[in-house]
Amino acid sequence: MERHPEQPSPPQSSTTFTDLKPHGWRNGATWTYLVMLLASGVALLVSFVLSAETLQMARHPGQSLGCDVNAVLSCSTVAQAWQSEIVKFGELSFPNAFFGIAAESVFVTIAVIGMARMTMPKWFATCTWLGSLAALAYSYWLTSQSLFVINALCPWCLVLMFATTIQFMAVSHATVTVQHLPPHASSLRTYYRLNIDLMVDAVWIVALITLILVKDGAMLFR
Repeated sequence: MERHPEQPSPPQSSTTFTDLKPHGWRNGATWTYLVMLLASGVALLVSFVLSAETLQMARHPGQSLGCDVNAVLSCSTVAQAWQSEIVKFGELSFPNAFFGIAAESVFVTIAVIGMARMTMPKWFATCTWLGSLAALAYSYWLTSQSLFVINALCPWCLVLMFATTIQFMAVSHATVTVQHLPPHASSLRTYYRLNIDLMVDAVWIVALITLILVKDGAMLFR
């Protein structure tokens, strides 16, 4: 009987633990973009409220606003500071809230597109993340100005800051798990697959609350 040479066994899969893609409902398009939609919707609503209060102050100078609680929680004090109107063209100035309406409307639209599971070009997903990062940085700058320069906090602005933070968390989550960007970032996929982001996000939110309480906690409830 003729002997056949032993056939080589097929190569084994080289997939490692860190190469596994995140799975489960938390890492799907529906959940990640739903969180983005809710956060962006809250930010959009707050931007409308702040815009309305800016117009109210323009019509009735010197009148206190409804969100003026005390010397520290005072929308009027923050709204009268130069930081509330960064963009100026000659003698015209534009409140930050107007730009918040424009930006958050875009994020709401993108979140709806994401929930519909429509394919996004890589450049578009990248620009979405960069835009969310820019919105977060701008929000944190304004909050730092309120805490350490103006020495007054706007309650609506605080809501906007936390909404922008959660929006950035959701956009980052969707960028990695749904859009698969960056393409070879196995460590980021592991970060979300093991739900490490839940712990980091919780610490992040608690750190923000702690900072506010340490700085102005004694005055917030007077």
